[in-house]
Amino acid sequence: MEICGGQTHAIIRFGLDEMLPREITLIHGPGCPVCVTPIEMIDRAVAIAGRPEVIFCSFGDMLRVPGSRKDLFTVKSEGGDVRIVYSPLDAVALAQKNPERQVVFFAIGFETTAPANAMSVVQAAQRKLGNFSVLASHVLVPPAMCAVLDSPANRVQGFLAAGHVCAITGMDQYQPIAQTYRVPIIVTGFEPVDILQGVLSCVRQLEQGRFEVENQYARIVRPEGNRPAMQIMAEVFEPVPRKWRGIGEIPASGLALREAYQKFDAARRFDVEGITADEPAECIAGAVLQGHKKPHDCPAFGIHCTPERPLGAPMVSSEGACAAYYRYRKKN
Repeated sequence: MEICGGQTHAIIRFGLDEMLPREITLIHGPGCPVCVTPIEMIDRAVAIAGRPEVIFCSFGDMLRVPGSRKDLFTVKSEGGDVRIVYSPLDAVALAQKNPERQVVFFAIGFETTAPANAMSVVQAAQRKLGNFSVLASHVLVPPAMCAVLDSPANRVQGFLAAGHVCAITGMDQYQPIAQTYRVPIIVTGFEPVDILQGVLSCVRQLEQGRFEVENQYARIVRPEGNRPAMQIMAEVFEPVPRKWRGIGEIPASGLALREAYQKFDAARRFDVEGITADEPAECIAGAVLQGHKKPHDCPAFGIHCTPERPLGAPMVSSEGACAAYYRYRKKN
């Protein structure tokens, strides 16, 4: 299983899975942060973004993710002040320039984006910006890997871990997973040669009966990771249970603001914590994200679910498996 949606897109775009011997099957994991953001969090974002006093800031790939009734793009079309930013610090700057408005940043992602989002909160605190807050929906990779391996339907015999996540966290947290579940874990990059080298290393370990964490992406990833990034992430956030879209709640798999920074929690500030929602019954995104099924196994794929009218987030995210299949293998 490749963890990251960026790896999935490289695999499908370049047909790497079709080049491999039939004894090797690549299945797609829950490594698309847009895809696993729970539908109720989208509904909370929609509720906040529709308020007249709010400037709602987000990365662009979140705008088309469907909630239970609408997405952020629809809110924008209805007059909501929804803006695409390229950094959470852009949202901090907006808050400073617009003291009469409430500026909310949609803080999603894995360990890769959490340090920058933590820094935005620290800077807002330092600048005493009472009009800045974050709607936090961060998720963590290792608990998701354990959830996949604990499933009765698990098919995974080895992982290709996401290089950009490990550039932040390092590799130590993967060692217990490899040993406990007896699976090789290869940290890889995103180019075709990176992925194929990762597959080769994984197969060699399986043939030799080894279950270790290897670093194929050594040009970027250091074993200890990025210590300053981890420190600021730990200062601002703490682990909490988190719902994953299509999968359900995974213990200690999310990050929430610590008590010292809870005044920057948009969900509390705008009283949207009670909003809940159910997944569309027709969408099998959860099964796709856990590697139980592939996009073509979904009866709605390319028919009732398209990038223009998606049922689930994997069809609209730039890292979603369904989007990759739709773009590169729709006719298959």
